[in-house]
Amino acid sequence: MPRLPHSSPQTLRVFDALLAEPATWRYGYDLSRETGLASGSLYPILIRLAEADLLETRWEPAEQPGRPPRHLYRLTADGAALALQRRREAAARAAARPATRPVPRTAS
Repeated sequence: MPRLPHSSPQTLRVFDALLAEPATWRYGYDLSRETGLASGSLYPILIRLAEADLLETRWEPAEQPGRPPRHLYRLTADGAALALQRRREAAARAAARPATRPVPRTAS
């Protein structure tokens, strides 16, 4: 069964972070620290979500001369709805998995 779009464990971590305060603009660096995702994983996810119109993006001018502008992200209404749906689906899949118990080892 193919994986649903926008349902990888990494994307779900990004959704969790953004859903915590869906109306708040978030820096990529802060999302990276919060999710534990490296930039090579995080930014492709953010780009895909933005290209699907699930994220709004904007640039914030640098506060100090010589510093680069910073990119900000937040969920769109459709993005928040999809994020909630994907979280529910992931929870349902986790609940449906049979509990695994470690096999006890016997002394030889």
